[in-house]
Amino acid sequence: MPLLHAGGARSGGYLEGQLLIAMPTMGDDRFERTIVYLCAHSAEGAMGIVLNQLAANVSFGDLLAKLNIVTPRDAIRLPRHARDMRVHRGGPVETGRGFVLHSDDFRIENSTMSIDGGVCLTATLDILKAIAEDRGPDRAILALGYAGWAPGQLEGEILANGWLTCAPDPELLFDAAVETKYSRALSKLGVHPAMLSNEIGHA
Repeated sequence: MPLLHAGGARSGGYLEGQLLIAMPTMGDDRFERTIVYLCAHSAEGAMGIVLNQLAANVSFGDLLAKLNIVTPRDAIRLPRHARDMRVHRGGPVETGRGFVLHSDDFRIENSTMSIDGGVCLTATLDILKAIAEDRGPDRAILALGYAGWAPGQLEGEILANGWLTCAPDPELLFDAAVETKYSRALSKLGVHPAMLSNEIGHA
């Protein structure tokens, strides 16, 4: 059976630039009720950023100070855009590394990866400095860590009804209402969690 999706998949069934929505029957506690933006998906595996989990007890200002991007004193005087930025838990891989998912109005040469639909990923300190100085992208989320899958692993999880997929929109990607992103993502598919079962996706 082909991969279950709601349009927008790349040729060959690859889902780069799409959202993964965890099924209620997801067996991995790390991904329960998560939505994941897929930054890369190919025969070599997949990589994505969880959009609706926040890092515990970490503020953007604290992180900037820890990385020596700003002083602790300057951390409390950041531009509003930077002060309001929440730090996400992007996944269980490389949790000490930061990844910024952002709009394509900001790029760093040889560091920013274009994904799809005006969305980019940058994983260097330069983008954090730019955000702290109010010259960064218009919309962005910062995540610590990422979700990764070995070749064929994600395809197997989708076929086993671990995930639904759908096209993203800017609000699901970037807005601060983290707590409602899961239900909103399902609503894009016209689905209520109670309607889902472990049989969805089988022919």
